[in-house]
Amino acid sequence: MHKILLLAVACTWAMGAAAQWQWIDKDGRKVFSDRPPPAEIPEKSILKQPAGSQSARPAPAAAVPAATDAPPGATPTAATPKLAASAPGSGKDKELEEKKAQAEAAEAAKKKAEEEKVAKVKAENCTRARAAKSAFDAGKPITQTNTQGERIFLDGPARAAEAKRIDGIVASDCAR
Repeated sequence: MHKILLLAVACTWAMGAAAQWQWIDKDGRKVFSDRPPPAEIPEKSILKQPAGSQSARPAPAAAVPAATDAPPGATPTAATPKLAASAPGSGKDKELEEKKAQAEAAEAAKKKAEEEKVAKVKAENCTRARAAKSAFDAGKPITQTNTQGERIFLDGPARAAEAKRIDGIVASDCAR
């Protein structure tokens, strides 16, 4: 008895999965949904629909039939989707385009802010590197702290290595 009940539940889940719509959208992507496709999707683009659900699909917009007045056997042109997109009932497409434009603008602003931040950091690094270079060029004794926390004076090779490192920073961060 327990197995029959389990089988009935499994069949019920399978029925829910069978009540799916499947179509190709205007961008050529396959879409799966439990709701019917928008009115601007032509019948030929609907790949799968639940049995007996033809009446559940919304009525097509007025501009869609006008776009399909081509003679039978004619291939659809690129103007067909544009007419459907300009239909009064296609506000979702306009909203989607507006949201996409806003997202692109936000991404561009974020990228610009990041570039400005990097430029500011480079300018600060350039200022510090030039100050360190002028101290090296003046011949002043330069000290560093070793791993034990003691101050040590840089000898000839260590001083040359540090001067080379500073020159590299000046070259990379001060280049305009």
